[in-house]
Amino acid sequence: MTKIGFDNDKYLTMQSEHIRKRIDKFDNKLYLEFGGKLFDDHHASRVLPGFEPDSKIRMLEQLSSQAEIVIVISATDIEKNKIRGDLGITYDLDVLRLIDVFRGRGLYVGSVVISQYSGQATADAFKQKLENLNIKVYIHYPIEGYPSNIPLIVSDEGYGKNEYIETTRPLVVVTAPGPGSGKMATCLSQLYHEYKRGIKAGYAKFETFPIWNIPLKHPVNLAYEAATADLNDVNMIDPFHLEAYGETTVNYNRDVEIFPVLNAIFEKIAGESPYKSPTDMGVNMAGNCIFDDEAVREASKQEIIRRYYQGLCDLRQGRVNQDTVYKLELLMKQANVSTSDRKVAEKAIELAEKTSEPATAIELPDGKIITGKTSSLLGASSAALLNALKELGGIQDDMHLIAPIVIEPIQKLKTEYFGSINPRLHTDEILMALSISAATNPTAEHALNQLEKLKGCEAHSSVILSQVDERMFKKLGVNLTCEPKYETKKMYHK
Repeated sequence: MTKIGFDNDKYLTMQSEHIRKRIDKFDNKLYLEFGGKLFDDHHASRVLPGFEPDSKIRMLEQLSSQAEIVIVISATDIEKNKIRGDLGITYDLDVLRLIDVFRGRGLYVGSVVISQYSGQATADAFKQKLENLNIKVYIHYPIEGYPSNIPLIVSDEGYGKNEYIETTRPLVVVTAPGPGSGKMATCLSQLYHEYKRGIKAGYAKFETFPIWNIPLKHPVNLAYEAATADLNDVNMIDPFHLEAYGETTVNYNRDVEIFPVLNAIFEKIAGESPYKSPTDMGVNMAGNCIFDDEAVREASKQEIIRRYYQGLCDLRQGRVNQDTVYKLELLMKQANVSTSDRKVAEKAIELAEKTSEPATAIELPDGKIITGKTSSLLGASSAALLNALKELGGIQDDMHLIAPIVIEPIQKLKTEYFGSINPRLHTDEILMALSISAATNPTAEHALNQLEKLKGCEAHSSVILSQVDERMFKKLGVNLTCEPKYETKKMYHK
């Protein structure tokens, strides 16, 4: 079982209090750029065991009376139908999803900003769609020479050309569906407009990683580099903070590289910069809430291994290039880990070699590893899932939870009516069959009740799984990795 190493309650209290202090530092107006995922930060929960995936939004709920949310989306991303990889939906649809989630948690969404607008018809259509839903929309434009042409940027022809976002609360949280949407530019544009109106507003940045007050090569920070390997983010010592305070802190290359420009923009807007370093701009208290460093280190090392497997599969599927895998291999060496440190992978590979068929292994909370092999009725992942539920429920291994009379009609539906050439049941299909059996079979019902115990478990497949199986493991909260090879030699894989 993964040891808890992070105090989530302390984090919620410290983080909200720190943001309140930052609001007070300025003219009761703070634009807070919110990086990363606001309410489903599973990476943070994996590397900081004890961190809840919705911690950030719970922290904002403590500030709900003071906060409003502005969502930024790039017109270029709308035009390109950019997809959010973890959800498989376009950025424009994710904006609507985010609004629903925020409102469902009692948070006020003030408006949407369409950035980098240069007349894109798709952006016009999205703007109209939002306005039809009674959502305020503001337009921001590209600025020639951004971010280096500071005289133009900080002028009426630069930030001044952007529409001023009307806000009513002291804390304005600026977020987006994904990176590169224009969150920072939106915050700085607002500072320009606020100062022209006599309001001495402030800017701060909230990113959980890298954690600034733990060592540069701490596994938590290395795991962040692994998570962003395809973006070429690199953690580094903040040289500006070291020079200003004589204190070693950690930041990442993009913030360090852009800081001199930001400093110049602050000075141009306000007459002086409120910050001496990129670290100064941050409001991240996560490092202060780690109480078991060894537990956090071990969890982060396992995340690096998982990211390495994901990188190998992404390379196999043409999603990343070889350089990404090289970087992940380097991070593995820096963390002093290898694939042999993932026990569940060894068990899956061992069974696959023994049977000459795909195999899956699941490590349960007590450390016991359960395997599943391919059969005429079930895929390996479905078999492993059923076997895991039996073990968790104390059910005898030879007991059938689902009668063949239930499985066979599903197979017939798949092959004869849906045209599938694979009659074996996927994980979603086997759970549906288990649910049907549970209506008349108390043992099946007992097995079904064990599903929540799978959250946080580890799993490994000897082959790349279908999207259906991948998503099901994700929904169950199981940390899945796969060997970078397909079950068949076909060119097309669903």
